[in-house]
Amino acid sequence: MCLAIPAKIVELLDNQMIQVDFSGNLREVSAALIDTPQVGEYVLVHAGFAIEILDEQTAIQIKKDIEALQQ
Repeated sequence: MCLAIPAKIVELLDNQMIQVDFSGNLREVSAALIDTPQVGEYVLVHAGFAIEILDEQTAIQIKKDIEALQQ
């Protein structure tokens, strides 16, 4: 089973890389698979790649769903 996690873009870096925030944990991931990432947008991240841009409401709901599975 594969799992993709929502994260918020906090910085655009060089070479199609972005820095994202996973609930306070910052990571660099590739943005090569998405068009025109912008700071403040939410993305779905899988295996070090941002694979989809999400609206904020969807990102928050996915986070809540994942947290509920952990309980």
